[in-house]
Amino acid sequence: MLEEWNLPGRRAFAMAAVALAVSATSLSAADKSGTYTVTITQMRYGTLPDSLKAGDTIIWVNKDTVQHTVTAKDHSFDIRIAPGKQASQTLGKAGTFAFYCVYHPTMRGTLKVAAG
Repeated sequence: MLEEWNLPGRRAFAMAAVALAVSATSLSAADKSGTYTVTITQMRYGTLPDSLKAGDTIIWVNKDTVQHTVTAKDHSFDIRIAPGKQASQTLGKAGTFAFYCVYHPTMRGTLKVAAG
């Protein structure tokens, strides 16, 4: 069946395939931020990512039956997450950010964020 394709049709198909590949490469090179998921369960924050950079996003998932927060001690963020829900946080700047749950102060963690 390929013999039936005319030369301009094959050339157009090849050019479209190359354009798509170049576009996909450019997109992945430009998008260097990462997305990480941290699950809250059994009154604990899950494993925190250790290679965070400014511009990365954390999706906090609350699998407990009670509300939790992710509240920075320096007041730079305060995320409220209802039971069974999730919330996302894009890290705006580099630094070390200690956080806790306002409802359960024994729940604590630290985000270490490098420059993007």
